[in-house]
Amino acid sequence: MDPATPERPAGALRALSAGLQAGMAGALWMLGWLGLSDTWRQRSFWSSENLMASVFYGGGAIRAGFGSETWTGLALYLLLYSLLGAGFAVAFRDRFQRPQTLLLSVLFAVGWYYLSFRLIWKSAGPLVALLHPERPTLLGHLVYGTFLGRYPKYLPHAAPVQPAAVHPPEPSPVAEAVPEEREG
Repeated sequence: MDPATPERPAGALRALSAGLQAGMAGALWMLGWLGLSDTWRQRSFWSSENLMASVFYGGGAIRAGFGSETWTGLALYLLLYSLLGAGFAVAFRDRFQRPQTLLLSVLFAVGWYYLSFRLIWKSAGPLVALLHPERPTLLGHLVYGTFLGRYPKYLPHAAPVQPAAVHPPEPSPVAEAVPEEREG
């Protein structure tokens, strides 16, 4: 590689990968929270995924349990939030300290919640905007943002260079094989 070639594209690729991983982890934790909160409200654990599937299948996707449409809603959540994580990591890589990155990721997640559920889903999936439980979904986005802020942990790091241990030189086997001169 040419020493004049900037390292920025490689850094962007590493950040993209780390953001995808952190976004996926955050989305899984967010969906876990949404499932638990739906269960506490005596709804199906899969209500959020079924609601998201209504973007493609309409009201028929909203059911009381896991159905074939649930896979679509789950995939949409994971794809969308993983891509959001990748975009966030590429945009903010190596620019802030960890506490600032965490704060920015939580603000990003809450901002995405308001943008998506107040504007985007009103036209793309009106049932999602209308029927989502607001407080649990907002809290789920806080959970997502918390995990997204951990994307630097997914960045590959070079192995630290270990200093060579200083040992006294060992005698060479060749030196031992040379016969010593005898006096005589």
